[in-house]
Amino acid sequence: MAGNNFYSKETIKHFRNPHNYGVIRNADGVGEAGNIVCGDVMSLYIKVKNDIITDIKFKTYGCAAAIATSSVITDLVKGKTINEVIKINKDNIIKILKRLPPIKIHCSVLAVDALSEAIYQYLKKNKKNIPKQLEEKHIRIEEGKRKVKARYEGYLKLRKAEKKVSI
Repeated sequence: MAGNNFYSKETIKHFRNPHNYGVIRNADGVGEAGNIVCGDVMSLYIKVKNDIITDIKFKTYGCAAAIATSSVITDLVKGKTINEVIKINKDNIIKILKRLPPIKIHCSVLAVDALSEAIYQYLKKNKKNIPKQLEEKHIRIEEGKRKVKARYEGYLKLRKAEKKVSI
């Protein structure tokens, strides 16, 4: 293969050698995000001390872009304060990767959503003030999860009904 025009060299590098892959036992916050259309699922684990993210790890089931964006967001976050981290957006990730194909932009959104959920869980667990923008994001993410669950349950009911009818 002469080259890859779909993904940037940076994306391929993060996919082949992802940074901070793994799980943090007793994490201070865990965020999960997923996309029912493509099947990508991301989990981010954070350790926080004095409102600074001291460690972050991820586990992602998904395509090269999903793994690369998960890797990049961990690099962006480690060592930063909660207030700095909640300002990170998909464009910060895409800039580091140099580009993402338009059909893969949703992966950078999932990484930000997983991070937002981890921070939300940390703040909630520690009875700290949750910024309005983070609360709104959490509501949007939870609504998305409810929709996915409802669709999946509908699918399971349909499959069960099909099995009863099949000969």
